[in-house]
Amino acid sequence: METAEFLEILDREGRLLAAAAGAAGTDAKVPTCPEWQVRDLVRHTGAVHRWAAALVADGHTAPRPLGDPPELDGAELVDWFREGHRALVDTLAAAPADLECWTFHPAPSPSPLAFWTRRQAHETTVHRYDAEAARGGTPSPVARDFAVDGIDELLRGFHARSRSRLRSEEPRVLRVRAVDAGPDAVWTVRLTAEPPVTVRAEDGPAEAELSGPAELLYLALWNRTAPPRVTGDPALAALWRERAGI
Repeated sequence: METAEFLEILDREGRLLAAAAGAAGTDAKVPTCPEWQVRDLVRHTGAVHRWAAALVADGHTAPRPLGDPPELDGAELVDWFREGHRALVDTLAAAPADLECWTFHPAPSPSPLAFWTRRQAHETTVHRYDAEAARGGTPSPVARDFAVDGIDELLRGFHARSRSRLRSEEPRVLRVRAVDAGPDAVWTVRLTAEPPVTVRAEDGPAEAELSGPAELLYLALWNRTAPPRVTGDPALAALWRERAGI
């Protein structure tokens, strides 16, 4: 996918998140994140948006701490979120293609600008789903190609980092397959006591497979829903639920 596509998705998903948060009310529980109310969700995502925008705008080449959200609530908090989201979209749209700044995981990306646009599009989409879960009703769809990209970023980016808890003392092999996205949408995840090593291929035998349509698999791998289908050893699916949280 192109950076412009990620930017368009980020723009849309942030507006949907704000609308769902406003409709649910900031007191509402977030069923996909049981420890949160909507105010926590909005504060977190809004703080991440401002953090990412500052990294890009100022060209920081080292990490910076996430700022504290303001003590706002209700409609004022949702307006604060909208302002930060708009600033992020505008910052990314105006950033030079040869931007140099810090990034934090090794998923394949052509540039820091592409990295941050992609990362914030997925960050916002997952939390938009959370906001719509709090609101109730039918959630907005996740496009198939975008869902496939998000699975790839999660497996080859987040879980390639040293901080991933997705480990097993006994070597195990997990397959992940998006059944509606062609033969390229399959990953082999090798689990050991070290961070997982994932290749985007059907590479040798696997002890278990998580599969389903890309949209449902994307949400399941981000631990928002149950996996659409589990074959093989169910303990590997349980290991994902227990240790793969970001």
